[in-house]
Amino acid sequence: MTNRPQLPPEIARRRTFAIIAHPDAGKTTLTEKFLLFGGAIQMAGQVRAKGEARRTRSDFMKMEQDRGISVSASAMSFDFDTYRFNLVDTPGHSDFSEDTYRTLTAVDAAIMVIDGAKGVESQTRKLFEVCRMRDLPILTFCNKMDRESRDTFEIIDEIQENLAIDVAPASWPIGSGRDFLGCYDLLHDRLELMDRADRNRVAESIKISGLDDPKLAEHVPADLLEKLREEVEMARELLPAFDRKSFLEGHMTPIWFGSAINSFGVKELMIGIGEFGPQPQPQNSAGREIAPEEKAVTGFVFKVQANMDPKHRDRVAFVRLASGHFERGMKLLHVRSKKPMAVSNPVLFLAADRELAEEAWAGDIIGIPNHGQLRIGDALTEGEALRFTGIPSFAPELLQSVRATDPMKAKHLEKALMQFAEEGAAKVFKPMIGSGFIVGVVGALQFEVLASRIEIEYGIPVRFEGSQFTSARWVTGPKDKVEAFANANKGHLAQDHDGDLVYLTRLQWDIDRVQRDHPDLKLSATKEMMV
Repeated sequence: MTNRPQLPPEIARRRTFAIIAHPDAGKTTLTEKFLLFGGAIQMAGQVRAKGEARRTRSDFMKMEQDRGISVSASAMSFDFDTYRFNLVDTPGHSDFSEDTYRTLTAVDAAIMVIDGAKGVESQTRKLFEVCRMRDLPILTFCNKMDRESRDTFEIIDEIQENLAIDVAPASWPIGSGRDFLGCYDLLHDRLELMDRADRNRVAESIKISGLDDPKLAEHVPADLLEKLREEVEMARELLPAFDRKSFLEGHMTPIWFGSAINSFGVKELMIGIGEFGPQPQPQNSAGREIAPEEKAVTGFVFKVQANMDPKHRDRVAFVRLASGHFERGMKLLHVRSKKPMAVSNPVLFLAADRELAEEAWAGDIIGIPNHGQLRIGDALTEGEALRFTGIPSFAPELLQSVRATDPMKAKHLEKALMQFAEEGAAKVFKPMIGSGFIVGVVGALQFEVLASRIEIEYGIPVRFEGSQFTSARWVTGPKDKVEAFANANKGHLAQDHDGDLVYLTRLQWDIDRVQRDHPDLKLSATKEMMV
C-alpha cells in the first residue's frame, strides 16, 4: 500500500465500489440517494412508486419495475465533492448471485447494507465471503434506523461474530424507531439531525466540540442524551477505533447508521467513501499485475447487457478500465480475436440515462455498444496480449429444456438464447443428440426473467419444461481421451455457447463413474471466463 507511487490526480480522485446486501435491505434506495446527493437526479424514486412519476432510476428492466427487485447490475458514474464515484448496484436476490460475483471483480471496495431490524442475513453472508476472497475493503451502512431496530451493540456484535471482521463505529444512532433523531458523527464530532418532513432534503449537521458541549441539550432530549453519552463511552472502550490501514486490508469495517429513504446518514457515508475509500487498485492478469498509473490503456469486460434499449437490438459491454487515460475514438486490441477495435461511441451511465464518454481514466466503468464481439472476460489493450484472471463462471444448479410454443420460431429462439448466454444471464447447452436446448441457471427466478425477456425483447413465447439432467460439468483433458469419452457418452453430452464440451449429469453417481472410469479427464464446476 505505502510504497505505491502517487497516482495522477484524475485517477486518484476515482472511487469505484459496489453495493451488496440481502434483498429488501434498501440497497436500491441507497443508490438513488447517492445519485441525489451527487446531483445526478433531482428527485429520488421509490422502488414501489405510485404510477410512473417516481420509479427508481437504476432499475430499467420492465420486470424490475413491476416486482420492485433489481435483477441486473447497473453501473453509474457521478461527481461528489472533489471525487468521481463509479457505483455498481448489484442484484441482492440470491437467484442472481453469479452476476454479483462477477461485478465484484470490477470494483475496489464494497458497501454492505444491513437492515437495522434483521441484522446479517444469509445472502449478505455469501456476498461478504466473495469480498473476503478478494480482500475488498468494506464499508457498512446500517439502514432503516427510523423503524423498530435492534440494539446498536447487538447489531455490531452480530457483524463481528458472523463475518469475523472488526467493526469501528463511524457514527452512533440517537434513539431508534419513532424516537430516532439522528446520529452523532464520531469521526468529526458533529451532531447530524434527521428531517422527517422532506425525504429529499439533506439533513442538517451541527458542529459541536465533544459530547459535553452544552449545545447538545438544545437539540437532544435529556433521556436520549444521557443514553447517548453512556453508549458512546462504552463503544470507545469496547470497540476498536477506526484504522484506515486495517480497513484497506479488509480486516475492519467502519459502520454508519441511518435511514436511506429519509436521506439520512447517506451523505456521511459518501464523505467516508471519499476520505477513506481506496483509489483505483492494480488488477491481476495471467502474466503480471497492471498498475492504474501505466500509460497504456487496458480494461476487461465484466458484464454484458443485451437490449438495454429495446428499440435497437444493442448490447453493451461494461468495461472496467485497469490503467491509462482512454479517449473516445481510440483503437484498442480485442485480445481474444486479435483484431483492432475502434471504440467510437463509448457511454457513461447515469442510471438509465447514458451519455457519450469523451474520456475515461483507470478505475472508471464505461459501456461499449457492440454486436456480440465482446464477451465476459475479454481484455482490451493498446496491443499487449493480456489475460485478466479471476472472473468466474459457475455451473448451473437448475436445468430445464426450452421450446418455442410456435415451432416456426425455433431458429429465432436459438439466436435469443445465444444472446443471453453471452450476456451471462444463463448457460445454454446444445445436446449432441436431439433438438432443442437446455438452459441452466443458478436460481429458479431466472427462468421467469428469461421467459419474460425472450417474449418482450424477441416476441417469442417459450415454454420451460423439466429436464432429466440436474447438473452440468465442463470436461477437459487430453484431446484423444476426450473424443473417446464423447463418442461413448453422446446421450449425456452437450456444448455450451463457446463450443466447450459439457457433461450433463442426473446423479452424483454419474460424476463418480466418470472419475473412476476416465481418470485422465477432469470434470469441473466452474470455468474461468477468459480468452
